[in-house]
Amino acid sequence: MEVLWANPTAMSVRDVQAALGRDRELAYTTVMTVMDRLAKKGQLQRELNGRAWQYRPTYSWAHLASIEIIALLETGPVEQRRAVLDDVRARVE
Repeated sequence: MEVLWANPTAMSVRDVQAALGRDRELAYTTVMTVMDRLAKKGQLQRELNGRAWQYRPTYSWAHLASIEIIALLETGPVEQRRAVLDDVRARVE
């Protein structure tokens, strides 16, 4: 996701693999499987360009983080949710 968020245009699996390969060696099929699963979960959008899928993030990092935080907060009692939000505000400001 970090690679895709950093790039303003859609990327192929090969592009993402090359970008990730600078730090570690990953098989093309591994990157393809992860990106396919993320697309099926709605985290990535993809469109066919010739014979290769081009991927882009569905959500920005900030939007995805807020979705996860809200989902986590929904599991707790209201008082605890407020306490968490107050704590976050105090740490961020």
